Amino acid sequence: MTPSTAVIPVSLGYTLEKPGENLLGNPFFSVLAVVQRAGSIAAAARELGWSYRHLWGYLKKREQELGRALLHWDRGRAARLTEFAEKLLWAESRILARLAPQIENLAAGISRELTIAFDDTIPVASCAASHDMALPELRRLCADQALLLDLRFEGSLDSLESLRQGRCRFAGIHLPLDQPDLARRGSLIHRAFGNRLRLGREKLIRVSRRTQGLMVRAGNPLAIRALEDLARVRFVNRPIGTGTRALFDELLRVKGIDGHTIAGYDHDENNHLSVAAAVASGHADAGFGLAAAAAAQGLDFIETVREDYFFVCPADFIDSMPAHRLRETLSSPQWHAVLEGLPGYDADGAGEVVSLRRTLPWYR
Repeated sequence: MTPSTAVIPVSLGYTLEKPGENLLGNPFFSVLAVVQRAGSIAAAARELGWSYRHLWGYLKKREQELGRALLHWDRGRAARLTEFAEKLLWAESRILARLAPQIENLAAGISRELTIAFDDTIPVASCAASHDMALPELRRLCADQALLLDLRFEGSLDSLESLRQGRCRFAGIHLPLDQPDLARRGSLIHRAFGNRLRLGREKLIRVSRRTQGLMVRAGNPLAIRALEDLARVRFVNRPIGTGTRALFDELLRVKGIDGHTIAGYDHDENNHLSVAAAVASGHADAGFGLAAAAAAQGLDFIETVREDYFFVCPADFIDSMPAHRLRETLSSPQWHAVLEGLPGYDADGAGEVVSLRRTLPWYR
């Protein structure tokens, strides 16, 4: 018999102010995390800037509202979260990992409409892009340059389709150009991207270089070292239509590995952070994605491939004001500093405009 499950009410809202580090969050979970980290009510109260009595009362009130205990209230012992409270924190980490790109998209849409309403002189750079850990910070840097980067995350192939349909001016894609075998003529990557890029009609703007590979639990308890080891563990994948899925499938093809022999090959998550969260929470033993996402979840990382991230831009738009300001931002010391702070990234050549014919291996 399946136990009944209460529906947890959730409301969403936004404020007209400069966003903090996280666009999505709940103060209650922040308090639980502080108590967990501090190990005592007194220490947690000091960290929060609250009185002991206020924090004690706050937690008791939440226990009454939820009808569940949050802490083991043992005299003379360190404050310990109950299993229920630990599960709440775990659930929040999964929520944040799964929804962060969508919340970034929503915030960008709201920001775009309100910014245009307040100042029509600010140019807009509409961008559909494959999920990337650094792009939200690029949007903030563009705002400092009086440019609104209207960013929404989609798979690489969907981003190119948005460009085709005129829904954006820039499409973010990534390609493993350091390893010609992966992107040669006839490869899965060539077949995925080749007919979606238009020679002579589009240019590439370098954004960054980044590292993808296997994400495994801290300490790598299952001794996963290479793609061949995935046959004996539980895997979490990226969806079909994303550049990372095309890259992973080509890596398997080169190794002669049938993806369907991997448990979890058909289980996918919609962004790098949610893949990392699935591994960190124990729902999978390994995933494939960005080094920065693995680091954000405290995972070990086995580097597999370096790739170039580009914005695809119509050739007749490359000299426009939005494209000019975007390229200036990508070439700036501030953007270089952002990438230096992210594991697996570098800004080599960022802001340069390059041709498809000279850059992509299947055109050479």
